[in-house]
Parts: sequence; C-alpha cells; structure tokens
Amino acid sequence: MTILGIETSCDETSAALVENGTKLLSLVTATSQEMHQKYGGIIPDRAARAQLKSILPVIHESLQPLSSNLKPQNPTSSFQRLASKVDALAVTVGPGLIGSLLIGVETAKSLALAWNKPLIPVNHLVGHIYANWLQTDQQPATSHQQPDFPALVLIVSGGHTDLVLMKDHGKLELLGTTLDDAAGECFDKCGRLLGLPYPYGPYIEQEASKFTVNGSQFTVKLPRPLINSKDFNFSFSGLKTAFLNEYNKLSTVNRELRTVNLAHELQEAVTDVLVAKVLKAVKEFHPKSILLAGGVAANLRLRNKMKLKIKNCELKILLYVPPLKLCTDNAAVIASAAFFQPNHRSVSKIQANPSLTITSV
Repeated sequence: MTILGIETSCDETSAALVENGTKLLSLVTATSQEMHQKYGGIIPDRAARAQLKSILPVIHESLQPLSSNLKPQNPTSSFQRLASKVDALAVTVGPGLIGSLLIGVETAKSLALAWNKPLIPVNHLVGHIYANWLQTDQQPATSHQQPDFPALVLIVSGGHTDLVLMKDHGKLELLGTTLDDAAGECFDKCGRLLGLPYPYGPYIEQEASKFTVNGSQFTVKLPRPLINSKDFNFSFSGLKTAFLNEYNKLSTVNRELRTVNLAHELQEAVTDVLVAKVLKAVKEFHPKSILLAGGVAANLRLRNKMKLKIKNCELKILLYVPPLKLCTDNAAVIASAAFFQPNHRSVSKIQANPSLTITSV
C-alpha cells in the first residue's frame, strides 16, 4: 500500500511517499528557515503564506518516483496519472499552527476528492513516533527491526514533551507531560538569550560540544526540575528562569566562554531530566522497547546519555532512535502513522485542530 503523506503543522511544507508503512520512497520538504532567521523565530502568518506557495510543487515532486513508466505529458494530466498509483492520502490535522494546518488539510481534502482516494487524518505527535518504523536509504531493510510492544516513547520537541506508553498501534497511554514549557521551547528561549541563530536547539548542542572541564574557568550549575518527583511530568519554566539568572551573573565574563558553559549546563540539565523520567517509567512499566521521537531526539547528547544509562543499568531493552532527517517535521512519518493507525472517515468530517492531544485525532 502506497500512501502520500502531507505535513504542514508548523513552518515546514512536506510531502512523502511511503510503502506499507516502512519503506520510504520519497520525501520532499520545503522550509522557510532563512526567513524565520531574520525574525529570530516563526511568524505564523508568514509561515502559512510560504506554505501556500510551495505545497503543490512539493507534492508534485514527491510523486516523481511513480513516474518511471509514464510517458511525459502536460503537468496537469501528469499529476492525475501519478496519483493513480497512490492508494491513499494522509495529512497532519494537529496539533500545530492553525493557519499552517489549514494549508495542508484543505489541500489534502481537495486532492482526495479529485482523485477519489481515501484520506487519513494523523496526529502530528503520533507521526513523530513512527520515524522509528521507517527504513531510509542509509538503513537497509535487512538491518531494520521494528520496535516490540509495549514500548515507552519519549516525544520531545519545541512544543511538546510527552512520555507515552505505547501498548500497540493505536493504543497510547499518556504517562506524563510538561506542566509548562517544553524541553525544545526551553532550548529556544535560552538560545535566543545567548544570541544564537535560529533554530536554536542545534546551536545549543554545537556550543555545548565545545565545553571542556579543564578549559572551564568557572562553574555553572542549573536545577534539574522534577527529576525526583513521584510522577512522570516535566517542568522547564524554572530552568529557563535559573538560566537567565546565571546569564546575568556572568555578564562580565568573556561572551564566548559564557555561551559555551551555559549551553553545556543547559543541555546537561534537560537531558538529565529526560533520561531520569524514562528510566523511572521503565522500572514501573517494564517495556520491551524505548523510542525517542521529535526534534530534540536529534540531540546526540540525549541519545548517547540514554544508551549509556541503559547499558549501565543492565536493562535488557532495545533503544530506538530515528534517523536524524526524520526527527524534524516531515511527511514521511505522517504516511507511516496512517498505515499503522488507519483512521478512516469521510473527507468532509476531517478538520484541522491546533489543540489536539497525543491520545486523540
């Protein structure tokens, strides 16, 4: 089964073809990152306008792997002929920015009706999970093992930090979530304070990698919020405030040295909390797999720290981390999620919902 996925929940415009939920045939993503860098972040209406311009070209390009046996024709008839090889469409319906979501949802609805194809609505957060099911050109099918259930999933992004017990496809239990800021949001706000470029997360990681214990002339210590709490919730607003206080204390320190030290300690604080919560949940729920998902799952310190803790605790459990290119928003994970969690409904009843939670569509 070949599914065309469409993703426009934030600032990316993405379309992808996925076969049987695991084989990635194509992935095309247009980004407005350069525009957002000028403003130090995403301006919702500007993002939506950029998506409106790029959505159809992106979809058309994503369909090109299906054109090998088709004779060249005019673009309109070619679009229709390519669509004949698609079995279904899938689209992100939320959560996200309402203007951006509408670009994808309304486009997908129009194409589904024009092509007489089923349209499957997908939760953006659930989509992130399925990056762990996809095979890429760097990952041969022979080496790809799908996660076993029950699986413990840590979804970490700019807008969400959720710990989820995945009992099977379509059976999710929310164990904990952020009570205020998400981990990625904390990275963003602190990165902006440091004067780093957008997107802030990768630059926080880059600066943190320059840190050496022997080369540090001072010590920065930030709190690990809720790390010892009895529940599985997160909180990063206090960490953000503590970061600001430390930043102000070090106002007379060399800027480069201050940036490296603060970025390092921030990354350590965030990843310490994330890993601790996962290990706490492992002890209580005994999952067979641990899955990382979301944009912050690309953070190498988080990946390595999680691997090391699993090894040191002698846990007989497999850790799954997505290919780096599938951590950020993309349509491939949306198409994969649609295959494993088909939520068939009338096209007319599919609507964008910017406030969607992890356990609903």
